[in-house]
Amino acid sequence: MTPPASASNQLDQEKRLAAAAALRWVRDGMVLGLGTGSTAAHFIALLGEAVRDGQLRVQATATSQASEAQARELGIPLLEPQRGLRFDLTIDGADELDPRLRLIKGGGGALLREKVLATASQYLLIIADSSKLVPQLGQFPLPLEVVPFALPWVLDAVAELGGSPVLRSDRHNLKEPARSDQGNFLVDCHFTHIPDPEQVAAQLQTIPGVVEHGLFLGLAQAALVTQGDQVMVVKPGMEPVSATNFAELP
Repeated sequence: MTPPASASNQLDQEKRLAAAAALRWVRDGMVLGLGTGSTAAHFIALLGEAVRDGQLRVQATATSQASEAQARELGIPLLEPQRGLRFDLTIDGADELDPRLRLIKGGGGALLREKVLATASQYLLIIADSSKLVPQLGQFPLPLEVVPFALPWVLDAVAELGGSPVLRSDRHNLKEPARSDQGNFLVDCHFTHIPDPEQVAAQLQTIPGVVEHGLFLGLAQAALVTQGDQVMVVKPGMEPVSATNFAELP
């Protein structure tokens, strides 16, 4: 369901505030991973301004062609994937996150590259509006990246797990399937609720043809979540605290 215009504007403002707060976590000389999605796009825009104004000198790798194009247009120096490349900090959004910072990601179709960079990062910082923090994962459909040849068998296997899988359509041509930057299909699994994400992740990993799933478990160290006009720092096992008073940086 599409939120009303007023609610949509409020959430967009929350995304901007979270992105602005994330810029405080960036130190001069860092190698960054740049996420994908509307909230990450706000961060990339702000980072581009800081680079252009000479406030920050950084290098970065993006998790999608769209984010890479935005970063290049803004003059952010980009690094190609290479052996030994590690990221000081990756800033990315999430479709859902729970209080333990378990995530569902991949609504933008970049889940594989997002997980690659998250795994190669010393610190993964999530930025999100208030709608993304949930008590339990699963209301947002869980994305999968799937090899096209394996699609029928993957759909059967996910259905047996209760995931009600749906092949995602291309947003510009609904008659064609959506594809990732790698050319694979994207499947959205409608579990409704996922009480045990670790078990579901383990089950999905055993299905031949599933390139990657959108459960990000044990990867995020912190999240900046905007509640109205205040950005809160969420960390596993800790009560949320105001980002204004939060001094710990990666």
